[in-house]
Amino acid sequence: MNEEITTIKNIHVHYSEMDFDKSLKPFSLLNFFQDIATDNAERLGFGYSAIFPKNLMWVLLKYRIEFEEYPIDVANLTLKTQPRGYHRLFAYRNFQLFNQDKLVARASSMWSLVNFNDMSLVAIDSAIQSPYLTKFEKTEDDLAFGKIPALTQADFKKEFEVRYNDIDVNHHANNGNYIIWALEPLDCTFRTHHKLKTVDMFFKKEVKLGEKLVSIVQMTDEKTSVHVLRHAETQEDLCLLCCEWN
Repeated sequence: MNEEITTIKNIHVHYSEMDFDKSLKPFSLLNFFQDIATDNAERLGFGYSAIFPKNLMWVLLKYRIEFEEYPIDVANLTLKTQPRGYHRLFAYRNFQLFNQDKLVARASSMWSLVNFNDMSLVAIDSAIQSPYLTKFEKTEDDLAFGKIPALTQADFKKEFEVRYNDIDVNHHANNGNYIIWALEPLDCTFRTHHKLKTVDMFFKKEVKLGEKLVSIVQMTDEKTSVHVLRHAETQEDLCLLCCEWN
């Protein structure tokens, strides 16, 4: 990683951020990603304080996360991030997660700049002038976003309502909640005996306070699950996921 544009954060993992078997909650990991991305963007001049006065916000579109070793009973982690540049309407960011000096996870993400007033996508180079956000050039360190297969059946299903506590500064549900809702229909025994190996997420539409959604899961084989979060009334797909499990 380019040290000039990299933010490094030492994380003490609290018990509230672990499952009952001391595995790091996926929700906690996505919150770590979001917090360090926010800090990095602020430091480099294209964060919340720079774009909010222009009625703009960053919207997360995709994640690809690969685990070398899922964090279990780990008290301290080191997280690194850097922007990977932009191409037209899309900006890219990478993450690396370490347990001491051992790399335990990597992630790539894709973001768009959105106008608050009409939710339209904004050309990044027209809104941001920062020497630290340059044109995207792919490298071998960038993970490829996986294709998420369509559901052919519903093996598990559960309904949720968006609570006040789920809402973030942009007035819609925080992206970390999506993985909670997506994984919740899975059987507790399965979650206990399997840990995430890879995750692909595609965020399609925001969901707001009081709205209801349905989480649908299909097990395509014994170690692969496909997930759809769907608006309960409009039947629009809100988020798609595909998970591989160890």
